Amino acid sequence: MRTFFSDSKQALKITLLMFVLCGLLYPFAVTGMAQVLFNHEANGSLIEMDGKMIGSDKLGQAFTSPEFFWGRVSAINYNVYTKEDLVPNAKGETNYNGVSSGTFNYAPSNPELKKRMEVDIETFLKANPGVQREQIPADLVTASGSGLDPHISVESAKIQIKRIAQSSGLSEDEVNDIVKANIDSRTFNVFGEDKVNVLSANLDIYKKMKVNK
Repeated sequence: MRTFFSDSKQALKITLLMFVLCGLLYPFAVTGMAQVLFNHEANGSLIEMDGKMIGSDKLGQAFTSPEFFWGRVSAINYNVYTKEDLVPNAKGETNYNGVSSGTFNYAPSNPELKKRMEVDIETFLKANPGVQREQIPADLVTASGSGLDPHISVESAKIQIKRIAQSSGLSEDEVNDIVKANIDSRTFNVFGEDKVNVLSANLDIYKKMKVNK
Protein backbone atom coordinates (compact mmCIF):
# COMPACT_ATOMS: atom_id res chain seq x y z
CA MET A 1 0.00 0.00 0.00
CA ARG A 2 2.88 2.34 0.84
CA THR A 3 4.40 1.62 -2.57
CA PHE A 4 1.08 2.36 -4.26
CA PHE A 5 0.77 5.79 -2.63
CA SER A 6 4.42 6.54 -3.34
CA ASP A 7 4.05 5.64 -7.01
CA SER A 8 0.78 7.56 -7.29
CA LYS A 9 2.40 10.64 -5.75
CA GLN A 10 5.30 10.40 -8.21
CA ALA A 11 2.90 9.97 -11.15
CA LEU A 12 0.87 12.98 -10.03
CA LYS A 13 3.99 15.13 -9.79
CA ILE A 14 5.09 14.12 -13.28
CA THR A 15 1.58 14.78 -14.64
CA LEU A 16 1.48 18.26 -13.11
CA LEU A 17 5.01 19.00 -14.32
CA MET A 18 4.21 17.95 -17.89
CA PHE A 19 0.96 19.92 -17.75
CA VAL A 20 2.87 23.07 -16.82
CA LEU A 21 5.64 22.44 -19.36
CA CYS A 22 3.54 21.25 -22.33
CA GLY A 23 0.23 22.89 -21.56
CA LEU A 24 1.40 26.32 -20.41
CA LEU A 25 5.08 27.16 -20.85
CA TYR A 26 5.58 25.64 -24.31
CA PRO A 27 2.44 27.16 -25.92
CA PHE A 28 3.18 30.56 -24.41
CA ALA A 29 6.80 30.39 -25.56
CA VAL A 30 5.88 29.37 -29.12
CA THR A 31 3.10 31.97 -29.32
CA GLY A 32 5.41 34.68 -28.00
CA MET A 33 8.18 33.82 -30.46
CA ALA A 34 5.69 33.74 -33.33
CA GLN A 35 4.30 37.17 -32.41
CA VAL A 36 7.78 38.66 -32.21
CA LEU A 37 9.46 36.98 -35.19
CA PHE A 38 6.51 36.30 -37.52
CA ASN A 39 3.80 38.70 -36.40
CA HIS A 40 2.11 39.07 -39.80
CA GLU A 41 2.04 35.33 -40.50
CA ALA A 42 1.05 34.36 -36.94
CA ASN A 43 -2.01 36.61 -37.15
CA GLY A 44 -3.29 35.15 -40.41
CA SER A 45 -1.34 37.21 -42.96
CA LEU A 46 -4.33 39.54 -43.07
CA ILE A 47 -4.58 42.38 -45.59
CA GLU A 48 -6.28 45.71 -44.87
CA MET A 49 -7.47 48.37 -47.27
CA ASP A 50 -9.09 51.66 -46.30
CA GLY A 51 -9.24 50.48 -42.70
CA LYS A 52 -11.14 47.29 -43.56
CA MET A 53 -9.97 43.69 -43.44
CA ILE A 54 -10.36 42.32 -46.95
CA GLY A 55 -8.62 38.95 -46.81
CA SER A 56 -5.43 37.03 -46.28
CA ASP A 57 -2.53 36.63 -48.68
CA LYS A 58 -2.55 32.92 -47.74
CA LEU A 59 -6.16 32.28 -48.80
CA GLY A 60 -7.60 32.57 -52.28
CA GLN A 61 -10.70 34.53 -53.19
CA ALA A 62 -13.10 34.25 -56.11
CA PHE A 63 -12.70 36.97 -58.78
CA THR A 64 -14.90 36.99 -61.88
CA SER A 65 -14.72 40.62 -63.07
CA PRO A 66 -12.78 40.98 -66.35
CA GLU A 67 -10.55 43.76 -64.99
CA PHE A 68 -9.02 41.48 -62.37
CA PHE A 69 -6.88 38.34 -62.37
CA TRP A 70 -8.82 35.10 -62.06
CA GLY A 71 -7.51 32.47 -59.66
CA ARG A 72 -7.66 28.70 -59.69
CA VAL A 73 -10.82 26.64 -59.73
CA SER A 74 -12.11 25.84 -56.24
CA ALA A 75 -14.36 22.99 -55.09
CA ILE A 76 -15.58 25.14 -52.19
CA ASN A 77 -15.66 28.47 -54.05
CA TYR A 78 -13.13 29.88 -51.60
CA ASN A 79 -15.74 30.02 -48.82
CA VAL A 80 -17.30 33.15 -50.29
CA TYR A 81 -20.26 34.32 -48.24
CA THR A 82 -22.34 37.49 -48.22
CA LYS A 83 -23.72 39.24 -45.14
CA GLU A 84 -27.12 37.81 -46.04
CA ASP A 85 -25.71 34.29 -45.76
CA LEU A 86 -24.94 34.94 -42.12
CA VAL A 87 -28.44 36.11 -41.19
CA PRO A 88 -30.55 33.34 -39.59
CA ASN A 89 -33.92 32.54 -41.14
CA ALA A 90 -37.14 31.87 -39.22
CA LYS A 91 -35.79 28.47 -38.19
CA GLY A 92 -32.54 29.97 -36.93
CA GLU A 93 -30.58 28.48 -39.85
CA THR A 94 -28.03 30.24 -42.05
CA ASN A 95 -26.40 29.49 -45.39
CA TYR A 96 -23.02 29.69 -43.70
CA ASN A 97 -21.51 26.22 -43.40
CA GLY A 98 -18.27 27.16 -41.70
CA VAL A 99 -14.75 27.37 -43.05
CA SER A 100 -13.57 24.27 -44.84
CA SER A 101 -11.13 23.15 -47.49
CA GLY A 102 -11.01 20.36 -50.01
CA THR A 103 -10.99 19.40 -53.66
CA PHE A 104 -13.32 17.79 -56.17
CA ASN A 105 -11.24 14.60 -55.87
CA TYR A 106 -12.35 13.46 -59.32
CA ALA A 107 -10.45 10.56 -60.85
CA PRO A 108 -9.01 11.23 -64.36
CA SER A 109 -11.61 8.82 -65.74
CA ASN A 110 -14.52 10.64 -64.09
CA PRO A 111 -16.77 12.24 -66.76
CA GLU A 112 -17.65 15.01 -64.29
CA LEU A 113 -14.01 16.15 -64.37
CA LYS A 114 -14.04 16.50 -68.14
CA LYS A 115 -17.42 18.24 -68.03
CA ARG A 116 -16.28 20.71 -65.37
CA MET A 117 -13.01 21.45 -67.19
CA GLU A 118 -14.80 22.01 -70.50
CA VAL A 119 -17.08 24.58 -68.88
CA ASP A 120 -14.11 26.40 -67.31
CA ILE A 121 -12.15 26.33 -70.57
CA GLU A 122 -15.06 27.74 -72.57
CA THR A 123 -15.62 30.45 -69.96
CA PHE A 124 -11.96 31.47 -70.09
CA LEU A 125 -11.80 31.45 -73.90
CA LYS A 126 -14.93 33.59 -74.11
CA ALA A 127 -13.43 36.17 -71.75
CA ASN A 128 -10.02 36.03 -73.46
CA PRO A 129 -10.77 35.87 -77.20
CA GLY A 130 -7.14 36.15 -78.27
CA VAL A 131 -6.13 32.99 -76.38
CA GLN A 132 -6.06 29.56 -77.97
CA ARG A 133 -7.32 26.51 -76.11
CA GLU A 134 -3.88 24.88 -75.98
CA GLN A 135 -2.34 28.05 -74.53
CA ILE A 136 -4.32 27.95 -71.27
CA PRO A 137 -2.00 26.94 -68.39
CA ALA A 138 -3.11 23.81 -66.56
CA ASP A 139 -3.45 25.49 -63.17
CA LEU A 140 -6.26 27.76 -64.44
CA VAL A 141 -8.54 24.80 -65.16
CA THR A 142 -7.46 22.39 -62.42
CA ALA A 143 -8.44 22.70 -58.78
CA SER A 144 -5.90 22.90 -55.99
CA GLY A 145 -5.86 20.23 -53.30
CA SER A 146 -7.06 22.63 -50.61
CA GLY A 147 -9.44 24.67 -52.72
CA LEU A 148 -7.94 27.75 -51.05
CA ASP A 149 -4.87 28.34 -53.23
CA PRO A 150 -4.06 32.09 -53.30
CA HIS A 151 -1.60 31.82 -56.19
CA ILE A 152 -1.50 31.18 -59.92
CA SER A 153 1.54 30.51 -62.07
CA VAL A 154 3.32 33.43 -63.72
CA GLU A 155 2.16 32.09 -67.11
CA SER A 156 -1.45 32.08 -65.89
CA ALA A 157 -1.13 35.73 -64.88
CA LYS A 158 0.52 36.85 -68.11
CA ILE A 159 -2.10 35.19 -70.31
CA GLN A 160 -4.74 37.42 -68.67
CA ILE A 161 -2.88 40.71 -69.15
CA LYS A 162 -4.55 41.69 -72.42
CA ARG A 163 -8.08 41.18 -71.07
CA ILE A 164 -7.31 43.04 -67.85
CA ALA A 165 -5.73 45.97 -69.72
CA GLN A 166 -8.75 46.31 -72.01
CA SER A 167 -11.26 46.10 -69.15
CA SER A 168 -9.45 48.20 -66.55
CA GLY A 169 -8.20 51.02 -68.73
CA LEU A 170 -4.61 50.31 -67.72
CA SER A 171 -1.90 49.71 -70.28
CA GLU A 172 -0.51 46.22 -70.83
CA ASP A 173 2.85 47.46 -69.54
CA GLU A 174 1.21 48.65 -66.31
CA VAL A 175 -0.50 45.30 -65.78
CA ASN A 176 2.72 43.47 -66.60
CA ASP A 177 4.57 45.55 -63.99
CA ILE A 178 1.89 44.58 -61.44
CA VAL A 179 2.48 40.92 -62.26
CA LYS A 180 6.22 41.31 -61.71
CA ALA A 181 5.68 43.16 -58.42
CA ASN A 182 3.52 40.33 -57.04
CA ILE A 183 5.64 37.33 -57.94
CA ASP A 184 6.47 35.10 -54.99
CA SER A 185 9.73 33.38 -55.83
CA ARG A 186 10.25 29.69 -55.22
CA THR A 187 11.22 28.80 -51.65
CA PHE A 188 14.98 29.19 -51.15
CA ASN A 189 15.13 29.54 -54.95
CA VAL A 190 14.88 25.75 -55.08
CA PHE A 191 11.47 24.42 -54.05
CA GLY A 192 8.29 24.95 -56.06
CA GLU A 193 7.84 27.47 -58.85
CA ASP A 194 7.55 31.24 -59.13
CA LYS A 195 3.92 32.25 -58.64
CA VAL A 196 1.67 35.30 -58.46
CA ASN A 197 -0.51 36.17 -55.48
CA VAL A 198 -3.93 36.88 -57.01
CA LEU A 199 -5.36 39.03 -54.21
CA SER A 200 -2.25 41.21 -53.93
CA ALA A 201 -2.09 41.71 -57.70
CA ASN A 202 -5.78 42.60 -57.89
CA LEU A 203 -5.38 45.11 -55.08
CA ASP A 204 -2.64 46.81 -57.06
CA ILE A 205 -4.91 46.89 -60.12
CA TYR A 206 -7.71 48.41 -58.05
CA LYS A 207 -5.41 51.08 -56.62
CA LYS A 208 -4.00 51.88 -60.05
CA MET A 209 -7.51 52.21 -61.51
CA LYS A 210 -8.46 54.65 -58.71
CA VAL A 211 -5.39 56.77 -59.42
CA ASN A 212 -6.12 56.87 -63.14
CA LYS A 213 -9.73 58.03 -62.67
